[in-house]
Amino acid sequence: MEAFAAESGGMPQLNPEFWVSQIFWLIITFGILYVVLSKLILPKISANLETRKSQILENIEAAEKKREESEQKIEEYEKVVHDSKNEAKNYFKQAREKVLKDIGVKKEALDKEIDEEVNKAEIEIKTFRDNAPEKIKKIAEETSSDLLQQLIGAEVNSSSISAIVEDLSRKKMDEYYGN
Repeated sequence: MEAFAAESGGMPQLNPEFWVSQIFWLIITFGILYVVLSKLILPKISANLETRKSQILENIEAAEKKREESEQKIEEYEKVVHDSKNEAKNYFKQAREKVLKDIGVKKEALDKEIDEEVNKAEIEIKTFRDNAPEKIKKIAEETSSDLLQQLIGAEVNSSSISAIVEDLSRKKMDEYYGN
């Protein structure tokens, strides 16, 4: 029957005679929970959050510094590459100018040498041309003298042969030079 009596009374939380004690223990329980949370647990959580926040800010700041340093290094690298390219262009330009200058000097020396050779050849040709009529006359006189000696059998006067050869050569030279 006692079991039946407990059941018949219903739920003790809803019974108004227990409300005062329930409110008292509710206030004490939540008061202790508030004190424990506000004085012990929440300050530790707040400190952890502040530590994490400061750590994150430090990491962001360090990352920003590293980014700035890397941008600066990239700029320095690009400047070095640009300067190296300009320096290489200057070296190439100087080498090219030197080679062209050397080629010019050698060309001038070669042109001078060729001009000297051409002048020597022209002088030789002129000398041969100037001496050719005399040699031709001499060869013609000797050949004519030998031919006449073989034909006639007697020696002919060399002054008359030279006069005839000179007369013929003068006529041919006039025709040749157009005088």
